[in-house]
This record gives sequence, structure tokens and C-alpha cells, in this order.
Amino acid sequence: MNPETMTPLDSYLRDLDLLLADAQQAFNSATNLQEVEEARVEFLGAKSGRFKAVQKQLGQIPGESKPVAGQNLNRVKNDIQAALDNAKQRFSTESFRGQPDPTFDRTLPGSTRRLGRLHPITQTINELMDIMGRLGFSPAFGPEVEDERHNFEALNIPADHPARDPLENFYLSVASQQHGNTSLLRSQTSTVQIRVMEKSQPPIRVISLGRVYRPDTADPTHYPMFHQMEGLMVDRNVTLATLKTVLKLFATNYLGESVPVRIRPSFFPFTEPSVEADYFWNGKWTEFGGAGIVDPNVFKAVGYDTEQFTGFAFGLGVERLCMIRHGITDIRDMYTNDVRFLRQF
Repeated sequence: MNPETMTPLDSYLRDLDLLLADAQQAFNSATNLQEVEEARVEFLGAKSGRFKAVQKQLGQIPGESKPVAGQNLNRVKNDIQAALDNAKQRFSTESFRGQPDPTFDRTLPGSTRRLGRLHPITQTINELMDIMGRLGFSPAFGPEVEDERHNFEALNIPADHPARDPLENFYLSVASQQHGNTSLLRSQTSTVQIRVMEKSQPPIRVISLGRVYRPDTADPTHYPMFHQMEGLMVDRNVTLATLKTVLKLFATNYLGESVPVRIRPSFFPFTEPSVEADYFWNGKWTEFGGAGIVDPNVFKAVGYDTEQFTGFAFGLGVERLCMIRHGITDIRDMYTNDVRFLRQF
């Protein structure tokens, strides 16, 4: 066709045909996915693609010719897209199944995939549950949002006790307003022993591992959220000697050698007598939790006969055990989600 006699529509249709021919040639001659991608950018690129440039010329077509021009524009776009899809299909996994991939160089070294791993606290919890399971303790769980009865009253902590101060707990004011009762984030896993004893009769031998919350200022040894392991044993003739034996067996299993354990007098509202337990590790005595014989008032709160049954309870800090075992010096490191730190364990 003579360019001098061509109408704007004729010129536009010619440009579309040339664009389609060039695109099909580029996609059909591509020898790998990289060349297919380069051709896609050249012809269908959102900003500088050749199709985009031809599309902009549609505005110069007279009004009566625009429907024909628009139909052909859509046809060419669909044909180019089909050529792109066919080129991609040629290099897909299905197309090369059973055949060598020409783009794969077997002489290049492989890349090692990094595998995920459990958080050090989760690793510690799993190990503690395994150790205590071998000592005959079964896991027990309870809610992290508690009421005052399970968090304080049933544990022999009266209303005027400093441990119930609002500055020492995370009380939930919304729950109080909506439901008419006082709720808080549990400050100890001792709440679980109350729930277990309310539903079960002795003998009982359980542990509870979970998160607890206290409004402590974060520093190398304190954090407002941490984990505890609570142990409870109730039966006839349970004594302080029974408690020390369990703690010694636990320390020996967790630290991997015969570790001396000592107990020192202390005070907790829910045990009497109460003790602090220490173990000798790396040349020094280190505190690892509180314990004691369950106070008779706690048994009365759950309906146990204090003349027949005795028991002990202990609470150990999971983070403290994890830090001692792995040489971690700052508890905050375990909550920063720093992959470089987590990959050490």
C-alpha cells in the first residue's frame, strides 16, 4: 500500500501487524526463560513497552475509525500474550520432564537451604517436659487470663497481700467492666495446680509450663512476660525429702551430671514450710526456683482432706534454666527475634 494514500487507520493497522510479527518472532526464537522475560518487557512492559506506545496512538485515530482500531488493538494484545504464554510453556517443568534442562548447569555448586529450628525457649520447654515425664509427672495446662480466685485466693494470698497490688499485676479493666469480675494476666503457673486439684482427687503428679506476666522493667534478668514450670505432687506421706529428691533428679537430668542441690528457708503464701532451691553449676550456687510443702489452706480451698494428704509444689523459671544451660547473659535477646541470635541454638 502506498504510504501517501494511507489513511490514519491504515497506518495504525500496519503498525499493529508489524508489532505482532516482531513479538511473535522474539518469543518463538527465545532459547531460555531469561530471553522470554526480556521480550516480555520489550513488547508488554507497563511503562516503555512497544505495545504501550502503539496503544497511545489510538487517540490520533478519527472517531469513526476508532471502533475498528480498538478491536484490532485488542486482537494484537491477545495474540502477543498467547505467544508469551507459549514461550513460557516451552521452558516449564512439565515441558522438560524427563529431558535435560538446557539452562541448568550441573557443574555449578549447589546452594544449601537453611532449615528452620525451634526457639531456644521451646527447646527448653520440650526438654523439661521430657525429663519430668520420666519422673512420672503429666503435663497440665490452664488459661493465661485468670480470675482472682485461682491466681490469689485459692493460693492463700489474702486481699491485703502486696502480691495483689495493681502495680504488681496486669489487671484487665475491660473484663471487669463488661463481666463484673476482676480478671488479670496470670502472674504464676500455680493457678494450674488449683484447677487440677478442683477436678481431680489424689494421687496427683503434674507439671504446667507456660507464659506468666508481671509488670517488671525489662533488663538482662527480667522481662514482663516469661515462662514458668510449675510442679505439683499430692499423695500420702509426701515430705520435704521427697521434694528435694525430685529437684535433685531434675537438676541431674537437665544439666547432664551429678549436680549438688541445696534448699534454703523462704516464704510463699501457698507453701509451708517454703524453700528456695539452688544448684551448684560452673563453680557457683545459682537459684533456680521456689518450692515447699503445700499449705493446708490451699488443700482446704479445693476440698482435700489435710489429715490424709500432703504434697509439694515448686516453680522454676524456664528462661533462667535456658540461659544457664546455653550461656545467655541477657533475657531480652530471646525476645528480639534476631535470626543471628536464634541460629546459635
